[in-house]
Amino acid sequence: MSKKMLINAIEPEESRIAILEDSVLEELYIERMSKGQAVGNIYMGRVSNVEPSLEAAFVDVGLKRNGFLHISEVMDTTGEKEEKAEKTRGRRGEQKRILTLLKPGQELLVQVIREGVGEKGPSLTSYISLPGRYLVLMPYTTRHGVSRKILDEEERLRLKHIIKELKPPSGMGLIIRTAGIGQTKRELSKDLSYLLRLWKAVEERTTNSLVPSLIYQESDLVIRTIRDIFSSDIKEIIVDTQDAYEKTRDFLKQILPKHEKIVRLHRARVPIFHKYRIEEEIEKINNKKIPLKQGGSIVIEQTEALVAVDVNSGRFKKGADPEETAFKTNMEASKEITRQIRLRDLGGVIIIDFIDMLQEGHKRAVERTFTDGLKRDRARTKTLKTSKFGIIELTRQRIKHSLRDVVHERCPECRGTGLAKTVESLSLRIMRDIRSVLDNNQLKTIEVEADEPVAQFLQNQKRKQISELEDHYNKTIIIKSASENGWRTGDIRIKYFSLDRSPVNL
Repeated sequence: MSKKMLINAIEPEESRIAILEDSVLEELYIERMSKGQAVGNIYMGRVSNVEPSLEAAFVDVGLKRNGFLHISEVMDTTGEKEEKAEKTRGRRGEQKRILTLLKPGQELLVQVIREGVGEKGPSLTSYISLPGRYLVLMPYTTRHGVSRKILDEEERLRLKHIIKELKPPSGMGLIIRTAGIGQTKRELSKDLSYLLRLWKAVEERTTNSLVPSLIYQESDLVIRTIRDIFSSDIKEIIVDTQDAYEKTRDFLKQILPKHEKIVRLHRARVPIFHKYRIEEEIEKINNKKIPLKQGGSIVIEQTEALVAVDVNSGRFKKGADPEETAFKTNMEASKEITRQIRLRDLGGVIIIDFIDMLQEGHKRAVERTFTDGLKRDRARTKTLKTSKFGIIELTRQRIKHSLRDVVHERCPECRGTGLAKTVESLSLRIMRDIRSVLDNNQLKTIEVEADEPVAQFLQNQKRKQISELEDHYNKTIIIKSASENGWRTGDIRIKYFSLDRSPVNL
């Protein structure tokens, strides 16, 4: 399997990284400078308010929205981690427990663990963690361990033994990351020394900073991706700017000097993502409907907290076995769905409606294929068995904005619904609004302002009715086409005036 990492940093407003496996796009990371990156950042914050009913507090960290700090992420005064909310919820007085840990106005050090979604602010924790190449340092816990993704028991025991030999400072936790597989005690020790120096710098800044303020900023996309994702499977890193090329080489020289030579600068005139046909793939990713090679398709509908995926069989060949067709389509779809979940960075609850199958063996095979596809995902997932309706449900860790939220904004015409009222519907609504106020004796003039198609419809198709209303009620009704910049389809403005042209509030 040939893997490549492509780094597109030529536009200062946006960085993009693509991972290709045998020329197929398998992972995509996009970071917009305008949206910023808060996950991993450490802030000195101030508690704005405590909500016992939510078992949580809202903390001002200097961002647009206050962060959300749940009781399960609050460190108590003894330094021991709080029991998870699931274990404590329902006990008498437990909702008031948050009030014993936090007070409005209290200052504390917090870290962003998830980006805000929609109107929600970012999720916070007071359990700080600092990731290195091979290790994660957790200054406020005493837990030591090895990543769950390292499955080999011999390797796990070896790494656990190394942790004991490293002798991390008392009161500090340490986790060996997946990249630590096969690493020597010397390499892990160097990583620990770096993280301890970093934590000392964070502590020093904490004592000298205003509140709220940023104490530690996570690395940019290029450094972060190489640190967290790079593996020996990647045989080539291609970068399209001199600055990013030098930064990438310098970073690899520090952490993985053997791999420094695999970095090369893209010099062709054709942009790097066009040359490797990544732009085409990105456009496809944004489509709701994704065709499958054997004729079926999957449809992805995304809401704020839930994603629905529907599998369709497409054209059914005459004489084909319906069970076999459904099985083959579902098998192909399960692989593509796991790929799309990674590429789009979908989070929260995901519901997949596969084509109904009768044979239990087919259902289990689709389940296994789907589960195997999820093993490649770096985000945490939890999957349920196929229901009797042929549905698989899973939850996926939501860390940052999905790809849709990064590259799209809500449509100003339909306000995100995907639907816009017809000209006739808007015109009828205006006529009803006019009729509802005609009995008001203070009212003399009604001015309606709407976008041009609606105004024309009223002036033409509704001209006779408007004239009859003017005569019957002795009112003046004026229809105007909107001329202001930024006026959106569907916007309507109605003003009411008395005989002396003073505004009438209705």
